[in-house]
Amino acid sequence: MKPQTFLPQDYRPAEDEPFMNERQLEYFRRKLEAWKQELLDQSAETLEGLQDSARAVPDLADRASEETDRALELRTRDRQRKLVSKIDAAMRRIETGEYGYCEMTGEPISLKRLDARPIATMTLEAQERHERRERVHRDD
Repeated sequence: MKPQTFLPQDYRPAEDEPFMNERQLEYFRRKLEAWKQELLDQSAETLEGLQDSARAVPDLADRASEETDRALELRTRDRQRKLVSKIDAAMRRIETGEYGYCEMTGEPISLKRLDARPIATMTLEAQERHERRERVHRDD
């Protein structure tokens, strides 16, 4: 296991330093880990809430409302589960040295984009092209 990189509390990746240096990689690794832990904690809370609310509600309207809430909560958790797998994939890219580079063009993804969406796999331009192509094919 490699030694942990020192990272000041107020560190933010800057354009004037080498792209994806050890400090930037450590910054994004920590950001991804914190995000993943937050999602897992929310998921555990949801499971507890669903177990607590698994009581029989005699009123049909109340029961329907509770079922709708439960279905919405489960859909949200499913989206978050998929997000956790994307976070894991981003962390693997950090380990392999592929993190921060567009999977389509190989160009660096802007630090602002990665800071806003650390699981991004494409530059903004490549993502827009991909979405335009997807929209065209969907209309067929």
